[in-house]
Amino acid sequence: MKINGIHHVSALTANAQKNVDFYRQILGLKLVKKTVNQDDPSMYHLFYGDEVASPGTELTFFEIPMLARRLDGTNAISRTGLIVTSEEALAFWEKRFEEKGVKKETASLRGGRPALKFTDPEGQQLFLTVEPSVQDGAKPPVHDEIPADFAIRGLGPVELTVAEADKTISVLTSILGFTEKAREQSNDGEIVTIFESGQGGAGTEIHVIEKAEGPVERSGRGSVHHVAFRVADVEELEKWHDKIAKAGFTNSGVVERFYFKALYFREPNGILFEISTDGPGFTVDESVDELGDQLALPPFLEHKRAEIEQRLVPIK
Repeated sequence: MKINGIHHVSALTANAQKNVDFYRQILGLKLVKKTVNQDDPSMYHLFYGDEVASPGTELTFFEIPMLARRLDGTNAISRTGLIVTSEEALAFWEKRFEEKGVKKETASLRGGRPALKFTDPEGQQLFLTVEPSVQDGAKPPVHDEIPADFAIRGLGPVELTVAEADKTISVLTSILGFTEKAREQSNDGEIVTIFESGQGGAGTEIHVIEKAEGPVERSGRGSVHHVAFRVADVEELEKWHDKIAKAGFTNSGVVERFYFKALYFREPNGILFEISTDGPGFTVDESVDELGDQLALPPFLEHKRAEIEQRLVPIK
């Protein structure tokens, strides 16, 4: 049993069209799946990734119209990393953000790598970081304004800000098998403890910041809903279910998501963790060339297509 890195990160948006305008047009990610929240089909669930929807590249969003603004606080996934493969790529993005009016900070180091913090129009907190290696079979998303060498290649480290770090760290290390890689001080004076899984690298890391005082985050647009970790297949996922249940965590059991199978539980500071299988993947119902073009529904929702489409605002 082994966690192989970050599978996906799911966040919240109040406007699917504006979300696509930023993540597809500005960041150049591919909209690899335009579907719905399977637990509430009245809302979109958008998946962005690389050109072939490789596991570990998906940043996803649930659309909740009229969603209030997030209020910053602790016990939350506070920032999501995205990977580029060189410092030249990072310089390209710094210039592009200036040209496109994207709010950013001065480039700095995070985990020994150059990093560039920025926010999307709804206040979603992200950063680009340099990781030269990418997984086998992954391909850069195609975009007219973004050279392939500079394209965003997938998910990087995921940052957690929690009130009681020891409790979160215990779950990461004792249960999920992460190992501590480094501890450093950020430009803001915060102590960041870095953990990695699998074979290591930016796409396998969780960065933990302890913030003992202050309010708990109020979820809203710009919040992250959960982080999912990669495992090979459903047989391994079932073993993870047994381990997490025996550790005393209330959990979802293995859930069929059609594109993958998933297991959900909350760590002691209240952050939602998911463990997901790599397969069958997002090409199970669409070819690579068709990904994201039409509303995709899992078979168990297909009979409700007309009703679902009537309730959704079309995305261009």
